[in-house]
Amino acid sequence: MSKQSYYPLPVYNFRVEIEGDSTPIGFSEVSGLAIEHEAMSYTESYSGGGRKGSVQVHMLGQPKPASITMKKGFASPNSMKILHDWLASAQEYKPAKKDITVSMCDEKGDSVIRWKIVGAFPTKLEIPGFDAKSNDVAVGTLSLDADEVKLLT
Repeated sequence: MSKQSYYPLPVYNFRVEIEGDSTPIGFSEVSGLAIEHEAMSYTESYSGGGRKGSVQVHMLGQPKPASITMKKGFASPNSMKILHDWLASAQEYKPAKKDITVSMCDEKGDSVIRWKIVGAFPTKLEIPGFDAKSNDVAVGTLSLDADEVKLLT
């Protein structure tokens, strides 16, 4: 029987894989991983047995599109070029969609939980502001829209 840890996993140990990119791109933050559906309501009328009435029915609708934000430090000019080229690859208002897998890892670096961001495309690549009086790390932000987020494991 394998020994399983029941301690919560730290949020700093994660890996991001972008479909079709062999060059690893390290991100310092990923947010917006949410699985959400539209809520639908309707009134259903009934009659029978001498009784009439209505009842409010609530149900799940279509999955909502996801808005994902990924942040990365400027360490490698190649990774920012990859992200820029992806954003620039949209043609005639058709985004270049890719699937992205985000893995939460254990202390050994093995994937424990994975999310698949389906049909993601960049909507904004923000370059950090520059300030000669600051010694902060330069962090860029990639904003993505996606068709949906799925939990894989």
